[in-house]
This record gives sequence, C-alpha cells and structure tokens, in this order.
Amino acid sequence: MTEAAGPHDGQRDPIDYVAFQARPEFHELKHRFRRFVFPLAAAFMLWFLLYVVLAAFAHDFMATPMLGMNVGLWFGLAQFVTTFAITMAYVRFANRRLDPRTTALRAELEAMEGGR
Repeated sequence: MTEAAGPHDGQRDPIDYVAFQARPEFHELKHRFRRFVFPLAAAFMLWFLLYVVLAAFAHDFMATPMLGMNVGLWFGLAQFVTTFAITMAYVRFANRRLDPRTTALRAELEAMEGGR
C-alpha cells in the first residue's frame, strides 16, 4: 500500500501570519494608526456630545441669533465641516504615513505567498 499524501507535500510550510503580525514593522504601523485615530475620534465624539447636550438643555443659547442664523444651526453646520476636515486629515495622514509602510508589508507577504 502507498502512503497518503500529506497536506503540505510538494509545498513550502504555510505562512505564519501570527509571527508576521508580531514583527516590529507591523506593530509600528498599528501604533501609528491608533495614535492618530483614537485621539481624533475621542475629540470628535466630545464635540458631537457637546452639540447634543447644548441642543437638549441650552435652548436659549442655541436659539441666539448670530449672522442670520441661530447658534444651533451654526453648530450643526460645524459638525459637517469638522467631519470633512477630519476625513481630509486622515486621508493625508494615511497617504503619507501608513500607505508606504502598508505597501511594503503587503509586498513582503505576497512574496512569501508566491513562493509557496
């Protein structure tokens, strides 16, 4: 009788993705991402909660006229402006700081996968 072929016969060992994620370059990438995103997300959430609390409990303040609209409408418009500003800042950050490192790590991983 012949032996059954094993799952890795004729192939290299499978890629150790856990070891790849443990590399310093991968940790640095995650650290850079978190260092940028978490503080910005927290600041935006505080800003949004301020808007909601003022709308709920400071009716007179939010109804104060200012430059043809009330303060509440200005705060609402500022939410949109803030959202777009944060998005633009993240895209710029990702293009400059994250994408080059991600591309390098992806190329290494794809080279490892191609060699299997």
